[in-house]
Amino acid sequence: MTDTTSSKPAASRPSLLHLASRYGTLFALLALIVFNVVMTPNFVSWQTLNVNLTQVAAIVIVATGMTLVIATGGIDLSVGSLMAISGAIAPMIFLGMLLPIDSPGLLVALAFVVPIIVTMAFGAFNGLLVTRYAVQPIVATLVLFIAGRGIAQVLTNGNLQVFKNPTFQFIAMGKVAGIPTQVALMIVVAVLAYALIRFTVFGRQVLAVGGNEQAARLAGIPVKRIKILVYVISGALAGLAGLVVVARNSASDANLVGLGMELDAIAAVAVGGTLLSGGRANIVGTVLGALVIQLVRYTLLANGVPDAAALVVKAGLIVIAVYIQQRADRS
Repeated sequence: MTDTTSSKPAASRPSLLHLASRYGTLFALLALIVFNVVMTPNFVSWQTLNVNLTQVAAIVIVATGMTLVIATGGIDLSVGSLMAISGAIAPMIFLGMLLPIDSPGLLVALAFVVPIIVTMAFGAFNGLLVTRYAVQPIVATLVLFIAGRGIAQVLTNGNLQVFKNPTFQFIAMGKVAGIPTQVALMIVVAVLAYALIRFTVFGRQVLAVGGNEQAARLAGIPVKRIKILVYVISGALAGLAGLVVVARNSASDANLVGLGMELDAIAAVAVGGTLLSGGRANIVGTVLGALVIQLVRYTLLANGVPDAAALVVKAGLIVIAVYIQQRADRS
C-alpha cells in the first residue's frame, strides 16, 4: 500500500514537467492575453494587435537565426551589432553616399542586398572563429558584439541618419494582402526555418551536430560546414531585421539599432523550448516565446510599470524556462 501511494507523485511529477516544457510557453501566452483582455484598456483592438505584431517581427526574425545557432550548441551575441551595421549601410547606399549610381531604383535594390551580404560575411567570420580556431562561441561572437557596433558608428561618424524613402520603407511600412510587410516577412522566415529543420537533410544535420558533435562527425556529417552555415544564416537574418528596424523608424542610429536584441533573441529561444545545450530546434516555440516577451513588455508598459522592470521579468522567464527544460530532461 505504501509503495503504491508513494509512486503516484513520482509518476505525476515528470508528466507535469514534460507538459510545462512542451506547452508552458503557449499557456503563458494565453494567460497574458486573458490578463490583458480583463485588465488593460483597449487591448482588444486592431491597433493593439498591429503594434505588438510589428514590434515583435524583428525579434522573431533574429530569434529564428539564433534558434539554428543554439541548436548546434552555439550562441550568437553579435546579432544586435550586425543589425546596427546593416542599418547603417542601407541609408548610406540609397542616399548616394557610398556608390556613384544615378538610378534611385538600383540604389534601393542594392540597399536591400549589400547590407545582408555584409552581415552574412560577418556571420561567416563568427563561424570560422568557432570552427577553424576552436574559439568558444560566446567568446567568438563577443568580438563582433563589441566591435560591430563600433564599425557601424565609424561608418556613420556617430551621426543619426534621417531619411524618407517610401520604396525602401515598404519593407516595414507597406502591406502585403493587408498584412504589414514586416509581419509577412516574419511569417515567411519562420515557415522557411520550420521547413528547413523538419524536412531537409541540413536540418537533421543541425540537430545531430548539437545533439552529439563527435557522433555526427563519425557519421560523416560536415560539422564545421554546418556550424559556419548557421552563423551565416543568423547574420543574414540579423541584417534583414536591421533593415526592418531602420525602415520603421525612418532613421538609423548606430548607437541604438539592435541594442539588446541578442538578449531578446536568446530569451525567445529559451522560453520557446529550444535547449540551450543544443540538439533541439523549436521554431514554433521561438515564435511563441518572442510573442510572450513582447506581450510582457506591452503589459507592463500599458499598466504603468517602468520599462526597466521588463528586463527583470525577462530574466525570470529565462531562468524558469531553463529550469523546466533541465528537470524535464532529467526525469
